Amino acid sequence: MKNLIKIIASFFYLGYVPFAPGTAGSLGALVIYLFCRKSLFLHTVVLLGVCVVGFLVCGPAEKIFGRKDSPRIVIDEVAGLLLAYWGLELDLLLIVLGFILFRVLDAAKVYPVNKLEKLKGAWGVMGDDLCAGLYTNIALQIATRFFPIWF
Repeated sequence: MKNLIKIIASFFYLGYVPFAPGTAGSLGALVIYLFCRKSLFLHTVVLLGVCVVGFLVCGPAEKIFGRKDSPRIVIDEVAGLLLAYWGLELDLLLIVLGFILFRVLDAAKVYPVNKLEKLKGAWGVMGDDLCAGLYTNIALQIATRFFPIWF
């Protein structure tokens, strides 16, 4: 069971990448988005599935890795980036800008992200990335709706 939790929490070992494992996890999510972006239903099912599984494994994964929000746990980045792109069929420019914005917001821990990461267990691990994903989604929604000429 421990190995299965490690595989899922690290999103098939992307969390073991020695440099920027969170970015590696986000790239994994980007691949998933590219496959499901044409279907809102599929994107929603995948997003909800990743969130449910993430909430189930992140708490035990912290115990296995012996550290709060271990860098090896990247399923939270996967969920966050999938939320960032949710409901949007983006062109390449906005995909890249959304990716960068998500990574910046996740790292910067803008309020209330900084509060959410302090929660215990899976709520802290998943909460801050989902909030960063929500912020990114709002920014992308604004960009595509109010500035369509630019994008």
